[in-house]
Amino acid sequence: MASTGVKLIDIAVNFTDGMFRGIYHGKQCHAADIPAVLARAWASGVDRIIVTGGSLKESREALEIAETDGELSCLDAGCFDYVLLGAFKVFVVMCLRSCDVLEFEESGDPEGHFQALLALAKEGIAKGKVVAVGECGLDYDRLHFCPSDVQKKYFKKQFELAEAVKLPMFLHMRAAGEDFCEIVSENLYRFPGGVTHSFTGTAEDRDKLLSFEKMFIGINGCSLKTSENLEVLQGIPAERMMIETDSPYCDIKNTHAGIKFVKSVWPSKKKEKYEPDSTVKGRNEPCLVRQVLEVVAGCKGIADIEGLSKTLYHNTCRLFFPQDLDASADAQLESASEGSEGFDWLVMETWTLSTLPASEKVWEISPEVMV
Repeated sequence: MASTGVKLIDIAVNFTDGMFRGIYHGKQCHAADIPAVLARAWASGVDRIIVTGGSLKESREALEIAETDGELSCLDAGCFDYVLLGAFKVFVVMCLRSCDVLEFEESGDPEGHFQALLALAKEGIAKGKVVAVGECGLDYDRLHFCPSDVQKKYFKKQFELAEAVKLPMFLHMRAAGEDFCEIVSENLYRFPGGVTHSFTGTAEDRDKLLSFEKMFIGINGCSLKTSENLEVLQGIPAERMMIETDSPYCDIKNTHAGIKFVKSVWPSKKKEKYEPDSTVKGRNEPCLVRQVLEVVAGCKGIADIEGLSKTLYHNTCRLFFPQDLDASADAQLESASEGSEGFDWLVMETWTLSTLPASEKVWEISPEVMV
């Protein structure tokens, strides 16, 4: 499906998952196909992708993936050996997932493991690829993988990493709202802002997150399952929201309450009958972030979907790519000096940022882009 004017950033893609190498439940069903997945994403209006890594190994792989394509970014640090064409569009977030933090203790040297993560983060930052620390947080639905006391111990530890590298945080909260918000509140001074992704919490959880001035909320298919989910979504201001697929998981299924708002569809094939030009049934991928945008717009009664996409894109740049706002502000000033008019939304929004201290630029927002 071709792009129709929207500009999107998918803030959570698990490209290190075996499904993107064609492996399902340990069985090879088709060839690795990240290039085909990316081609669909770019054609659908996706402008950038952030790759997540949930362990030290995954973080290394995510960084390798991001290094192969100028259009990828990493939350953790790790990537694959694919040659992809384009400008810088893929980035990384790096750290340990809540259910994987046991890795610290299993390493036999928790501090050494932390230092390895720190070194990898610094390497990725130097390459212009690592944009956040994450994903990290608390997941009490997965206590069978890691007990709550261990999760809390190393969740607190990972704020040290964010503070050391001065990056925002990519956070995860599942069935742990009270403990999560308490720990975040205690550590607000240590990181410049964050997003709590894959949000499935209550209205109370939402309001607590929104009380943190520099916190955004990430929405994907898991956020749109029930009518209750949609009611909670309605209370999230567009200027505090980001969208994601969390692919290959968290797709919008036909049984989800949000499906009634989905307009864009792609041809799909079962994994056993794989075709490069089709999506794989049951495997989420970045092009489908457009469906998340459509559900958010429909649920919130927003007719101007392009305007909504610009607001969400801007939110993501504020947190992960503030340098883009600075660059647009400079372009605005240069254009203004030549007497030009008719600035686009991003230039207009960032024009007022150029005279602010760097520490304030990320969080200043003007009313023109509010939805």
